[in-house]
Amino acid sequence: MPALREALRELPDAVFADLLERDDEYLVVIDLPGATGETTEITAEDTRIRIEARRAKEVPAEFDYLREDRSLFLDIELPLPPDAFGDEARATIERGVLELYVPRREPVEETSIPIEDA
Repeated sequence: MPALREALRELPDAVFADLLERDDEYLVVIDLPGATGETTEITAEDTRIRIEARRAKEVPAEFDYLREDRSLFLDIELPLPPDAFGDEARATIERGVLELYVPRREPVEETSIPIEDA
């Protein structure tokens, strides 16, 4: 999980994210203001999850930009912990807050491997 924590720390300053865990799953919460389920795509492959989100900016006709810092696109790639099932993840988005639930595998118990003399 250290790689996932580090990836969340390296997100742009304008992106806020939380990482939570419980015995059976991880929860990644990411603020994506202006994004919706229709404008957000999440894919899982191997040991990574990729989130692509876009939003529209509506500027009143009587205004001109003096400064524009809010990106229209966000592309995030997150490494998954070794005990995570990315292909079984599920997500919800409400009012620009994405909640990504990633199931965890049961810990594998240590087993002894028999050795045969050759």
